[in-house]
Amino acid sequence: MNIKVIVRNVGLALLVSSLFMFISMLLSLAEGNDSALAAMTISFVLTFIVGIFPFIFVKREKSISLQDGYMIIFLAWILSFIFGTLPYLLWGGPFSVVNAWFESVSGFTTTGATILDNPESLPDSLLFWRASTHFIGGLGVVVFLLLVIPSSGPVKLRLTNMEVSSLSKDAYQSRTNKTVTIFALVYLGLNALAFLLYLLAGMSPLDAICQAFSVCATGGFSTRNESIASFGSPAVVMITMVFMYLASVHFGLIWYSVITRSLKPLYRNPVLQFYTGMLVAATLLVSFSLRISGTETTLGKAMLDGGFQVLSYASTTGFAITDNSAWPLFPTAVLLIVGIICGCAGSTSGGIKSDRVLVLFKATQRLIHNTIHPSSVEEIKIGRRSVKDEEVYPHVLFVTLFFMLLIISILLCFLFGEHSANALYGAVASISNVGASVGPTIGSMGNFGREPEAVKFIFTVNMFLGRLEIYPVLAIFSLIMHPKRRQ
Repeated sequence: MNIKVIVRNVGLALLVSSLFMFISMLLSLAEGNDSALAAMTISFVLTFIVGIFPFIFVKREKSISLQDGYMIIFLAWILSFIFGTLPYLLWGGPFSVVNAWFESVSGFTTTGATILDNPESLPDSLLFWRASTHFIGGLGVVVFLLLVIPSSGPVKLRLTNMEVSSLSKDAYQSRTNKTVTIFALVYLGLNALAFLLYLLAGMSPLDAICQAFSVCATGGFSTRNESIASFGSPAVVMITMVFMYLASVHFGLIWYSVITRSLKPLYRNPVLQFYTGMLVAATLLVSFSLRISGTETTLGKAMLDGGFQVLSYASTTGFAITDNSAWPLFPTAVLLIVGIICGCAGSTSGGIKSDRVLVLFKATQRLIHNTIHPSSVEEIKIGRRSVKDEEVYPHVLFVTLFFMLLIISILLCFLFGEHSANALYGAVASISNVGASVGPTIGSMGNFGREPEAVKFIFTVNMFLGRLEIYPVLAIFSLIMHPKRRQ
């Protein structure tokens, strides 16, 4: 591997983080030198120095290898996590080393789980930095790098798959590295539009930008203790629901719909039909369950709370307008299921992805058909596209690995003294990047601050694996463990 190439490009990722630290520092100054000024200044200086160092002493290379690219991306994420802890650690308060690490990883992976009981106690500059980690992570450390990596062709396209799943390639209507640019433009456009609409709905500029960063990254960090419920605004709730949905849809479909000025690419897409159908079915199940059980007094309130929570979990945003800690078991189970399946590939959502689940449903359907009619020849089709047998296998393997890692993390949580329910709920919320979970302590209005420190670390590993969809991380560890494969 080319160490010079790796160091230079990892430095670029740190410069991106330092830029938002600098903006946070300016905000602190504008607020009259709030309590995070020293923390943000020191964090900015340290991150900037480490990031700029390779640009001074290391020559720019014209191309990189696939192995170099994998290592760049892995180290860029890890070092972003590490330097992202500095503002929290230096500010102090509830941020121990483990808590600062948890908040940083949760932010960059757009998980949105928090250790904070009282986010409103944080100074504005630290709240902005916290939301900025969502913005950076939502667009992706990978996308930031791919926009400037001096390589094209197969290598760049292979690296794109670490951030934009190959499941979504058809939705982009593009076979070139323009995919990265399209993803970035749609993401930035959604953020700008969400910010403006939140402002019009009555939010302050800080609240608006932080909520926009969170909802478009499907992250979930809020500036308020009670999340979206704190604003007490139906308009804010509706805006949030719209953008949770849009941010969990193929960005390529949104792009194609805008440039063609037609909604046909959206409502004709079989994956989007499946995802939307899942949301509707889950909302009805949760809402009627809440009304029948007496948890909600009216069907209208049950539909609003149920629909918001279903969309929040399926999109992996984690925002809340109600406390689900006292919900019956049935709606809780529905939330867990949609929080595992989640949104579409090519979006900022996590989980297994609706695309993958639809492929497996179709494969199962064909298997049953062929068992009954052994002489028949039937293809798996997703819309107009035929899916070959060899394309199904990686999705089966991914789902298997996903549940294996889920079981392992649950068992490790048991080992370190975690409550059985929290072990399950927390493991699902972290590996699917949902953030908010269910239950009395880590539910929609709860936090992870009281979890054992070892359990918090396990959850951060889950967040990282979930964000990069397992395969790339395994590939990187294979490179590390088998030096001959680096050649």
